[in-house]
Amino acid sequence: MALERSELELHLVQDVQLTKCMRLRVQSLQQKNEKPQDGEKLLQANEFVYRVDFSRQHGLRFMRWKVTLEKPGQVTVIGTSQHWTPDLTNLMRRQLLEPVGVFWKKPGSQEVECNEADALEFGERLVELAKIRKVMYFLLAYTEGLEPAHLKCSVMFET
Repeated sequence: MALERSELELHLVQDVQLTKCMRLRVQSLQQKNEKPQDGEKLLQANEFVYRVDFSRQHGLRFMRWKVTLEKPGQVTVIGTSQHWTPDLTNLMRRQLLEPVGVFWKKPGSQEVECNEADALEFGERLVELAKIRKVMYFLLAYTEGLEPAHLKCSVMFET
């Protein structure tokens, strides 16, 4: 008897509270005229924190990214190995995962493009991380006039 496989779609959801906390860190350093810690990654104005809650952690197989951009521009999806805790320990550059997913839409095009090899490798890393955590965080950097309202992004898995 063959096992029946199904699809699981997990959405990247903007974490407004965590984005706000990370922006407060930048603001605090600026007000105190202090420098960040060595290796600390400060959130830029065009970056926002997102999360994926893994409703299932085992038996996942990466299928594809599902990205919709309402207008031309580019979004870079950077995974983090950070386990954010209530004390919001600072994000360090060494906690940013490679490769990143870069998705873009050219003016006049309906299709969202990406570097497929990097997107595939990134997706496969998510499967490995899902085995050890229930939540994964991402930094999304928008360029060329894009902002969070212009994006719908999810990851498709086979279960």
